Amino acid sequence: MEYLQLSNLSNLETSLCVGQESELGHEKNWAALLIMLIVVVTITGNILVIMAVTLERKLQNATNYFLMSLAIADMLLGILVMPISMVTILYGYSWPLPAILCPLWIYLDVLLSTTSIMHLCAISVDRYIAIRNPLAHSRAKSSWRARAKITAVWTISASISMPIPVLGLHDHTKVFKEGSCFLTDSSFVLIGSFMAFFMPLTIMVVTYFLTISALQSEATLCLDRLVPRPRWSGSLALGFLPYEKKLFLRRSLTLSNEQKATKVLGIVFILFVVMWCPFFVTNVLVAVCDSTICHNDIISGLHNVFVWVGYLSSAVNPLVYTLFNKTYRSAFARFVKCQYREERKPLRLILVNTIPPLAYQSAIAEALGDFSSPLKRQKLEYCKRITEESVSCV
Repeated sequence: MEYLQLSNLSNLETSLCVGQESELGHEKNWAALLIMLIVVVTITGNILVIMAVTLERKLQNATNYFLMSLAIADMLLGILVMPISMVTILYGYSWPLPAILCPLWIYLDVLLSTTSIMHLCAISVDRYIAIRNPLAHSRAKSSWRARAKITAVWTISASISMPIPVLGLHDHTKVFKEGSCFLTDSSFVLIGSFMAFFMPLTIMVVTYFLTISALQSEATLCLDRLVPRPRWSGSLALGFLPYEKKLFLRRSLTLSNEQKATKVLGIVFILFVVMWCPFFVTNVLVAVCDSTICHNDIISGLHNVFVWVGYLSSAVNPLVYTLFNKTYRSAFARFVKCQYREERKPLRLILVNTIPPLAYQSAIAEALGDFSSPLKRQKLEYCKRITEESVSCV
């Protein structure tokens, strides 16, 4: 009788263990499916960005070369880092590959993630320079200068992550703990987190609010530019001359474009903070928090989740930067249809250095200060719109 009771108890424990393993297996399968979706979106989206900049002549400029370099870093992260991270999850966070590959995998992870973050930081600084000093920015907006900036971003990221393979190959305890592959050197984790995230985050915050301030100043000065000092010819006061009107319209168009670019930058900045801040905060807590103070199991579990939230940034970057650009959208649509040649639109006759008839009709009215003129109202409405857009960016 006792034997039957022991046998039944053993069978019950076995069935409970099998049930728990089955539930864990289902959870891992769902996690793997979600992670696989992130990997596919990351690789596909960034490949489309690279193809668009490579094949579209309209996109071959300094700014888009920066975006292509960012897409290359995010694509490599999706190819070389994310799949191995998914495999470690399926193996219960145990390292299933040869031990020599562990420090190399961590090196690629830190290098590509840091490069992605540094690209966002460099783009925010470049946007501020473009608004604060457009003349200097236009002179520096050559392809070789863009390549030099891109090279600097990759060099800084490589210098931050280079100690990892050196330390890991020399001492495996720096990257291994209880069969899992991750950095165990607390000092390097703290220094790396500061240089790879908190310092770029500070730069992005400062440059973004400086950009907003510069745009608001431009919008305020816009109203003053509506009524330039009149040029006198005999006894007749003339309003905008053709050259002055051309400069005004060109600057107005540039300011409007900068407004739109700043809004996109604001979206990217918010996503950057939301997706990377949780990971680096838990990264620092894991390094500095003692097991007697913090619940290491909870922090480690959150850390494993937040690392994938950070990886998700590489999938979101091409969507945010390109969904607001018609050229990118049209290029993506053609690539999906396997049409890789750029569409050629028919030539249209464009009149250069001409003033619309409306300007001639209202020239005298402008000189006399008549704000009821159609042209003056048009400029006034435009500047009001620019001012409202600058306020909405905050």
